[in-house]
Amino acid sequence: MVKILIDNGHGVNTKGKQSPDGRLREYAFAREIAKRVESCLKCKGYDVERIVPEDFDISLSIRCKRVNDICRKVDAKNVLVVSIHSNAAGCNGKWYGARGFSAHVGLNASSNSKKLAACLWDKAIELGLKGNRAVPNDRYIPQDLAICRNTLCPAVLTENLFYDNKEDLELLLSEDGKAAITKLHVDGIIDYINNVLR
Repeated sequence: MVKILIDNGHGVNTKGKQSPDGRLREYAFAREIAKRVESCLKCKGYDVERIVPEDFDISLSIRCKRVNDICRKVDAKNVLVVSIHSNAAGCNGKWYGARGFSAHVGLNASSNSKKLAACLWDKAIELGLKGNRAVPNDRYIPQDLAICRNTLCPAVLTENLFYDNKEDLELLLSEDGKAAITKLHVDGIIDYINNVLR
């Protein structure tokens, strides 16, 4: 049985990380989507756990330890982690033009991390969430991210649209947008399990 771990980015005490108009705070959005993904996957019979149920920010080292403790209990080859975020093109309270979804893996990413990222990005494209950014041929962006670098299992960090883009923000705040972002995670994870792990 595959153990699916969901990480929700940041916390109520993380400074910044909000739309220029203050209507969206990343920690709240990430937790809402994480709860929806967890609920949908559980309804489909999957073993899912959120690694940060707290509202306050939990350090990256503790997040990674929580993932790795589970990996050691159930065997890392049976575990995956997806860290859910929303993106910003700047951090100065201004609006920007960048839009869309991206999936990030560590610089030392395993082939399964890359395959998981590709499954998620494929679903984002299917659901019209690509935005105006070029999609890399491999459908993942390598980046030095602790949750991807320091965990023992396949790990992907998703950036779900830009909260400092006016069009993306409206989508992020809408029920249709939240449903689409939830669906891309649920369907992408299931595709990965069915096509890569089986």
